[in-house]
Amino acid sequence: MAQAVEAVTAEVGRLVPRVLGRYSPVTVDHGEGIYVWDTNGDRFTDFTSGIGVVNTGHCHPRVVAAIQEQAAKIIHAQANIFLHEPMLRAASKLTATLPPSLDQVFWTNSGAEAIEGALKLAKVATGRPGVIAFRGGFHGRTHGAMSVTSSRVKVRGHYEPLLSSVYFSPFPYYLRSPYKGGLEDADRYYLDELNQVFDHLVMPDDVAAMLIETIVGEGGYLVPSRRWLQGVREICDRHGILLILDEVQSGMGRTGKMWGFEHFDVTPDIMTVAKGVASGMPVSAVVASHEIMDRWQPGSHGGTYGGNAVGTAAAAATLDVMRDERLPENAARMGAILSDGLRQIQADHPVIGEVRGLGLMVATEFVHPDGSPNPAAVQKVIDFCLGQNLLLLTCGTYDQAIRIIPPLVVNEDQIREFLAVYRRAVAAV
Repeated sequence: MAQAVEAVTAEVGRLVPRVLGRYSPVTVDHGEGIYVWDTNGDRFTDFTSGIGVVNTGHCHPRVVAAIQEQAAKIIHAQANIFLHEPMLRAASKLTATLPPSLDQVFWTNSGAEAIEGALKLAKVATGRPGVIAFRGGFHGRTHGAMSVTSSRVKVRGHYEPLLSSVYFSPFPYYLRSPYKGGLEDADRYYLDELNQVFDHLVMPDDVAAMLIETIVGEGGYLVPSRRWLQGVREICDRHGILLILDEVQSGMGRTGKMWGFEHFDVTPDIMTVAKGVASGMPVSAVVASHEIMDRWQPGSHGGTYGGNAVGTAAAAATLDVMRDERLPENAARMGAILSDGLRQIQADHPVIGEVRGLGLMVATEFVHPDGSPNPAAVQKVIDFCLGQNLLLLTCGTYDQAIRIIPPLVVNEDQIREFLAVYRRAVAAV
């Protein structure tokens, strides 16, 4: 096996630029459910979900059948030239899961492209130039999306000048909050920091949108309080600012509800969706109301592959599986077992400073005895788990947390098997 890994590594080094970092040495052959098999026939438990993409599991048979059937009909039915049934069907199924105000869908290809579209739409709809984003957020690596990202400096570094008129306010990070007192006090201070952006940096009537990951993903799986997000909604309403919620990672059932914002009783003006929406096909979307979408003039935004027939057929099938197999509900049930088990491990091993998340969007943050971030412990746990054929990902500015994101088809036995391995990994640290 070592020789085979070395041979593949040599080929990767020759053909693939090093900018594409690798999380594991696995050369995958095929996958099913929560498992993948490498080219040697070894099975791995995938608790990465392709970075939160294969929510329906690897190669769900209904999604595979939809892709195969559509590919035999027409693959590239360009949306400016042809209407086609998969694109309309997927849009209808998507909007059926959303509040009535989110009733039109602009299809595109990636989370970053959806963010680019949402920012352009907000500027056109309001006639304003500014954007407020939140510290720790990750929105993509294209130039505009990178400009509103602050999860870690290497995403932005050496690419200046970035998009202008972008302002940052801190996102609630309760474990490391500089504000003393309880949760209510912390929320008050975080909202005060947001209001101070208007005092020091930009006038409210120059701001088109506030852009927020409903739950911060790459920046550490940070979950805000309901009070804080509702406070942001109120500030937006007061100043005529559009609220864009980035549901790329927190959407599609991942948090135990279909959309992360449902936990907070807040509705965005514009939403972005990608990752789990098509079970691995490159599909994303900007969703907003007719009223807002109508501000886009024909031809002022577009894309060659957006609304691709095969991709949207996969999206329609994915949405059907989500509904019929009640995957958000399963995420809620399995997430409760997962989080409870992780907190039991934390109680025995204080190297875990916090367990946080919703549904099956969960992270454990590792700390030194003084409470500071402990990325070295994270790497030891990741390596131990890889040795047990269990795949995990890091997150956080310093890689101080491990995100635990199995496909939403995971069952209780599989969760408990994971917890047994994870306990041994943490104990080894």
